[in-house]
Amino acid sequence: MKPGRMLYQVLSSLFKKTATLDYPHDKSQKIKGFRGRLKAYPQRCIGCKMCMRDCPSQAIIIKEVGSKQFEAQIDLSKCIYCGQCADVCPKMALEITDEFELAQFDPEKLKIVFHVELKKNT
Repeated sequence: MKPGRMLYQVLSSLFKKTATLDYPHDKSQKIKGFRGRLKAYPQRCIGCKMCMRDCPSQAIIIKEVGSKQFEAQIDLSKCIYCGQCADVCPKMALEITDEFELAQFDPEKLKIVFHVELKKNT
């Protein structure tokens, strides 16, 4: 780029509105269909393991801890936010939110762990 052209670009950009946002003070509008943080509803979970089976990044682990109990672990540091787990869940126990600020110093804070005791059918 020629120096004269570059000087013109610099001077003209001084008087234009900036192209970026002053994040985190100004936040952009949420886009419909954005896939952000995963939210779990343990009371809805039936332990069918369909989410674990369909997760391409193997971020979901469901272990049985008793005859009628299990523990579910969702590691958001492994999650690729594809939404497959939420789509396949028959009881809608998983939901994709529009939250995207997930930075943490402690990787344990990126894990969702819950215990479920299955109820007897009466």
